[in-house]
Amino acid sequence: MHGDTILLMTFVLALVAAFAGGLVARALRLPPIVGYLVGGLVVGPFTPGFIGDSDAMSQLSEIGVMFMMFGTGLHFSLKDLFEVKGVAVPGAVLQIASGTCAGYGLAIAFGWEPAAGVMLGLSVSIASTVVLIKNLTDAGLYQTQGGRIATGWLIVEDLATVVILVVLPVVFGPGEISGVELAAELGLALGKTVAFVALMLVVGSRVLPWLLARIARFCPRELFQLAVVVIALGTAMLASALFDLSVALGAFLAGVVVSGSKLSHRVAAEAIPFQDLFSIIFFASVGMMVNPFVLAAHLPELAMLVALIMVGKWLINMALGVLLSAGLRESLTIGAGLSQIGEFSFLIGQTGMALGVLSADQYSLILGGAVVSIALNSFVFKGVAPLERAMRRHPRLVGLYERHASQFEPPAEGMEGHVVVVGYGQAGGCVADVLADLDVPCLVVERDLDSAEEAEAAGLEVLMGDAANSEILKHASLEHAKLLVITTSGESSAEKIAHDARAVNSNLTIIGRAETEDGVRDLAAAGVAEVVRPQLEGGIELMRHTLLDLGYRPRQIQGYVNDLRESGYEAMGEDARVKRSRAIERLVAGLADADIRWVRVEDAGEASGRTLAEIDLRARTGASVVAFRHDGQVLPLVDPDAKLCPGDCLALMGADEDVEAAEIILAGPTK
Repeated sequence: MHGDTILLMTFVLALVAAFAGGLVARALRLPPIVGYLVGGLVVGPFTPGFIGDSDAMSQLSEIGVMFMMFGTGLHFSLKDLFEVKGVAVPGAVLQIASGTCAGYGLAIAFGWEPAAGVMLGLSVSIASTVVLIKNLTDAGLYQTQGGRIATGWLIVEDLATVVILVVLPVVFGPGEISGVELAAELGLALGKTVAFVALMLVVGSRVLPWLLARIARFCPRELFQLAVVVIALGTAMLASALFDLSVALGAFLAGVVVSGSKLSHRVAAEAIPFQDLFSIIFFASVGMMVNPFVLAAHLPELAMLVALIMVGKWLINMALGVLLSAGLRESLTIGAGLSQIGEFSFLIGQTGMALGVLSADQYSLILGGAVVSIALNSFVFKGVAPLERAMRRHPRLVGLYERHASQFEPPAEGMEGHVVVVGYGQAGGCVADVLADLDVPCLVVERDLDSAEEAEAAGLEVLMGDAANSEILKHASLEHAKLLVITTSGESSAEKIAHDARAVNSNLTIIGRAETEDGVRDLAAAGVAEVVRPQLEGGIELMRHTLLDLGYRPRQIQGYVNDLRESGYEAMGEDARVKRSRAIERLVAGLADADIRWVRVEDAGEASGRTLAEIDLRARTGASVVAFRHDGQVLPLVDPDAKLCPGDCLALMGADEDVEAAEIILAGPTK
């Protein structure tokens, strides 16, 4: 039974060990990756206790690579790659060449055979895209120019690795091979790569977005999630089975194709849980492959290898930054991101072992270098900002990096000064459409495809996805927004949206809706400034119309309105009435194309102690009273029989001369 469940036990215990390692790493203020690697080491075959199936775990870790590369493709379009090709393409080629030479030299110093030296050099020259993306994201550098160049750089390296893995068996395999045969093998590999890329860009770019749109429209959410998994993994396996390409490249191209769909943000959000889980499995599986006893026996060699990976490659990339004029900050980001090795280095090392070029101890040394560099790579990013500040004190040095840095366009900026409206139902549609009529920048976040298309047809900016998913909300530029209006009816999701939004922008004003008093209380606690209860407001309107038709006076009706609102929103706190009064005041003050002025009633004016009906402002001056402020409370309905007292304020609308005439009646003539 134990043999039948060895994979399951390995999977579960690896997750437990990774979780425990992550907690310890967090307590020690270390990157979580370190904990995942150590957790994998604990359950690996080279440590006492439970011996996990490292081969099976390695295969599972490939799923993490697929999801990570799929997510990379979703956020990295071909346009981005073309924009940075001037640095990424030559930089990747030169980096592979120089890194291979440096690794070869180190291997010769170790006393290795020349063939083994080539394997070490190639392993050192190729960085891990998975590690790069994670560390760039954690450091907040993924969307920067340097992050885009580094990502494009490694995509080119991944493409080059495909060719390298084809060439190695030909060059180092048994028997001799002619130049013609070598050229034929390379031509076949390149032909398969071009064929797959063309298939994805020509056919996949039409089929996959269309398929996702159909599934989103007609199928439940779980089928959409399953479709995302099938597309990511299925395309990766198609690339491997039919075209002899890496699963990473296949998954990446699938992401690139899907990124052209209006559902790309939703797809990315649905893939995040799978991506996070299996990326942890990836790092744990790397830890399982390490033999600590072999590394302990070769500590000097390990130290020199890690120094080459983290310091030598950084210096190489900084030199390439000068050569390519990539920009100082960009060069530092690239150097930090590429000072590690990962999954493709393992593949090259495994190929070397299969060909009899590398010994088990030599392969373990490569694994050790990878583990240490991955564990330390996140710390390197912490030094980017201080090192940049130090280098900028030397203008000549900065000039070497930024001679032609202006050739690159800065990343596209998100929206600014806009209102984010969550939901395009009846309520959200009213808000968004009015904002559009007023030329107020508006972004609609909608998960329903039909509603999203309706909003797009109305000329609105639309972000497709569930706003309760923080990954979707990240794309709404909340840090630059003026308001967030949550119009969806679910109180729990609205509360989560408010929490996530407040974490992004602590000063953001949030307006939401709730059906119950508990919902009002929860939203207020989540940072929602103003909460509307649609059913309560509907009941108030019905009551108001009923009493008006029965002949009750407006002032009396307004008293009932105020009482009902106070009781319905008391969960907002004691200042709820003040907030709603201010809201009415802002509405009055914000009326477009009208001259609105608040005028105070003074003892010197003839209006003091009299009613509006008695002074008859409208007939005498042409100014209209649109609101009344008494004892700190703003009333939108003004009783003409209400007596005006000194200190009361009236909101007057009309032409300048009309308002000035009314001001004399209310406040008296100016001295």
